[in-house]
Amino acid sequence: MTPEELVEFAEGLARVAASGGGPKALAARLAEASGGTVLVEDSQWRHVASAGTGPMPSSARNAPERAVPIVAGSLQVGWLSCSGALRQAQGDTDHLARLTASAIGVELARNGEAGRGRRRTFWERMIGRAYHDTTAVRDDATARGIAIAPAYVTVAIEAETEPDSTGALAAADVRALALESFHGGDCDVGFLERGPTLLIFVPATREIDASNARTAATLLPKSVAKKKAQLRISGGIAGVETLLSLYAGVEKAEAALAIGRRVFGAGRVVAYDELGAYPLIYEGADAGRLQEFARATLAPLRAYDEKHQTELERTLALYFAVGQNVKTAAEALSVHRHTVFYRLRQINEICGRSLESPHDQLTLRLAVAIDVLHST
Repeated sequence: MTPEELVEFAEGLARVAASGGGPKALAARLAEASGGTVLVEDSQWRHVASAGTGPMPSSARNAPERAVPIVAGSLQVGWLSCSGALRQAQGDTDHLARLTASAIGVELARNGEAGRGRRRTFWERMIGRAYHDTTAVRDDATARGIAIAPAYVTVAIEAETEPDSTGALAAADVRALALESFHGGDCDVGFLERGPTLLIFVPATREIDASNARTAATLLPKSVAKKKAQLRISGGIAGVETLLSLYAGVEKAEAALAIGRRVFGAGRVVAYDELGAYPLIYEGADAGRLQEFARATLAPLRAYDEKHQTELERTLALYFAVGQNVKTAAEALSVHRHTVFYRLRQINEICGRSLESPHDQLTLRLAVAIDVLHST
């Protein structure tokens, strides 16, 4: 193609965009010019638009090297692939495809901002408890173009640059990095910015979804550091919450973020359910919640003792009572000190905690103390 023909094609794209044609009309312009088929997908390889009369591939996901990235600013927002071109040489088709991808990127960015506004309002209403039943939630989500799941894992993250860093990472870039880590399958991952905190709502239809979300969140600081060495990510992870209790997930994720940063320092993402006693102290738990915490913490030991006729719970309580002196504990239990060591290892494994960790030890000590105070 001559330079004049390329300019004419670009002007045609501009006219299509100005008339409000959108990605589908732009794809049709490319299909007409190349004589092939055009497929437009978003950054997660989901169908956006297609054009042309030839065979249409289901996705270019398996051959991304044949697709042209669609970029909006510094973010990649999708992919454009053109196949079966009849009227143009491959090199010319590549030029046309890049021009079309640029035009579609502008359209997706423009529409994306409006779409994000509609989505942002939905998630704000969700955590603000504006809905009274799941039917209302689903109806509003459908109207806003959001595919929702029955339950979510909420992740709260905050980014901070190193003191000697000369540049700050844009909020959009943090969002893009997070989008690469979390996947919702057929449902949408939700995002909501609240001040410096980015809330991420990861669909958790199955337990494996929740597990994958927790793993991805935990690895997020490392994956971000590989791309932005000057950036540190801190965060908190909540447990699985249903649609109408999503606000509770936000509260737990934000609490985990605050506790983790204070206890472990910046650069870690921690799970609320694994923080042991710290949420009780941070949130000022009442007597009922303290007792429930003690029961839940000691339940694995009690179940094991009942099943195997052992004395692990008694050994733990006595071990703390004698100042963690194994010899004194062994004498009080009338067993060899090696038996006490063995029981302590069992306690670690059964409770999923380590008595050598001051944080885990605090959790177990507090559980034992609460149990003593409130046992009847």
